[in-house]
Amino acid sequence: MASQIVELDRIALIPLSVSFLCTARSHSDFRYRPTPPRFAAQSNFQKIRFNLDVNGSGVQGLSRIHRGLLVNQRRRVILGVASAEQPDQISGGEFANEEVQRGNQSLGEGDIDEEHKRKTSQLRKRIIFGMGIGVLVGGVVLAGQWVFTVALSAAVFAGSREYFELVRSRGIASGMTPPPRFVSRACSVICCVMPLLTLYFGQIDVSVTSAAFFVATALLLQRGNPRFSQLSSTMFGLFYCGYLPSFWVKLRCGLAAPTLNTRFATSWPLLLGGNTMWTVGLMATLISISSIIAADTFAFIGGKAFGRTPLTAVSPKKTWEGALVGLGGCITTSVLLAKVFCWPTSTLSAVAFGFLNFFGSLFGDLTESMIKRDAGVKDSGSLIPGHGGILDRVDSYIFTGALAHSFVKTFLPLYGI
Repeated sequence: MASQIVELDRIALIPLSVSFLCTARSHSDFRYRPTPPRFAAQSNFQKIRFNLDVNGSGVQGLSRIHRGLLVNQRRRVILGVASAEQPDQISGGEFANEEVQRGNQSLGEGDIDEEHKRKTSQLRKRIIFGMGIGVLVGGVVLAGQWVFTVALSAAVFAGSREYFELVRSRGIASGMTPPPRFVSRACSVICCVMPLLTLYFGQIDVSVTSAAFFVATALLLQRGNPRFSQLSSTMFGLFYCGYLPSFWVKLRCGLAAPTLNTRFATSWPLLLGGNTMWTVGLMATLISISSIIAADTFAFIGGKAFGRTPLTAVSPKKTWEGALVGLGGCITTSVLLAKVFCWPTSTLSAVAFGFLNFFGSLFGDLTESMIKRDAGVKDSGSLIPGHGGILDRVDSYIFTGALAHSFVKTFLPLYGI
């Protein structure tokens, strides 16, 4: 026989508090009774099936009742949860939902305003301290000799302390044994002294060999069980934080050949060094630092505007598009400054110098990003407000000094004069 379909009333849910729902009692009286024995011969069904359709305007129930079942259905209300409504009326649940949505929207707008203010304040602080650091670094580079070397040693000491703190962090130390604290502190002092020894002796090989021997001996003679991870992380710290930055001293102070072609040499005041101040080392240092700054700036702008393809998993925010824009900005800056300073005299040499500076800065940035990723931190420290730690600011310069010095001294004939 054909089944009969009974359409139940529409039900709208009203959002209430959890405590109220927990104390509410259900007054539902919807049940079914089996067919009396006298009708058992005419009944072939013993189950009732419900199909529940839910939409945005309410809840509509359809009950499919087979012949042979007696259903006692009365109007029911679940207190605090559902209420009956007519199709042409606006339910209280819809009104409550609108109020909740307005509250959530206003709360979201407040959070967005606070986030915008925080980012604006951080950007302002970043710009102010960045300009201050730029002016200070420019004065130190122009001063040269001991002023430049002492400032570099201070930065090396702070960077080495941040490096060994990263090595001891939970993210890296969970998979290896970090060096003892007395060894890491001794390495920080040794890294700080390396630039000073480089300026005094004119070369760095003896100081690095002596430092490596001292550190290896201290690790092997320590109490307990020495581990290879202690030796490897410490040796890399000496190389990364001490040996590589010392090449900036060799570049700035070691290449003392004057660049007589530059227009600044003839008009520079005698009290500030005269025409002998404008050396190959000063030109190479200024162009290298300026091109690295241009590479970072253009890569950031290009990545924000055109970035689509990730460059590497080490730093997910870096893109190929940003890297290409940064390469173009680095080479352009190198060529323009070469025209202004009249060094190097060959445009091709200036292009190659910019190309080398870009890849040195990119490799240094990715290396520091890999260390921070394994350490599980965003910044290497909090020394510079708005910029993080010292390693976050100088990571692009760590490898570049050695590459720039080797390029000028080995590949440029007559040092590019």
